[in-house]
Amino acid sequence: MSQILNAAIAVVGIDIGKNTFHVVGLDRRGAIMLRQKWSRGQVEALFANMPPCLIGMEACVGAHHLSRKLKELGHSPVPSAALFGANDSTPNPREKNG
Repeated sequence: MSQILNAAIAVVGIDIGKNTFHVVGLDRRGAIMLRQKWSRGQVEALFANMPPCLIGMEACVGAHHLSRKLKELGHSPVPSAALFGANDSTPNPREKNG
């Protein structure tokens, strides 16, 4: 990721899976600046190179651990309650981390 791209990202959303994380970064206007799939091992290293930003993710055991790591790096992680996410009662074949 380039330095100009990193500086433009204000908000990041993470879809946490078992081994991969789907990451979407938005600028202050809401335009998508970043859309990538990261492995679990890449997450901490890539966020260490980004300026502090707001990071949203669904609350789960992995999210709480990741939130602590991101706070140490100066970011503002915001785990949201699962009730705001999609209904997990029926599998969706189009879901990325299903």
